[in-house]
Amino acid sequence: MERTDILNQVQDVFRDELELDDLVLNDETTADDVEEWDSLSHVQLVVALEKHFNIKFTSREILSWDNVGDLVDCISQKL
Repeated sequence: MERTDILNQVQDVFRDELELDDLVLNDETTADDVEEWDSLSHVQLVVALEKHFNIKFTSREILSWDNVGDLVDCISQKL
């Protein structure tokens, strides 16, 4: 799967989970950039992404993400 396809699918999951239809993500997006992205929604996002892509993240992987680009790279490595 192409990296841009992964980013688009991640964006769709974020839009659904955060209920933000007009949210636009890029590699540099962080939780600080999205008001609704707090610690609770972060857990919900991780679970939704695991379900969507049929993968599992380790705690170490999750803690290593500094931005959406890191998340997309992690998903890409698992697919």
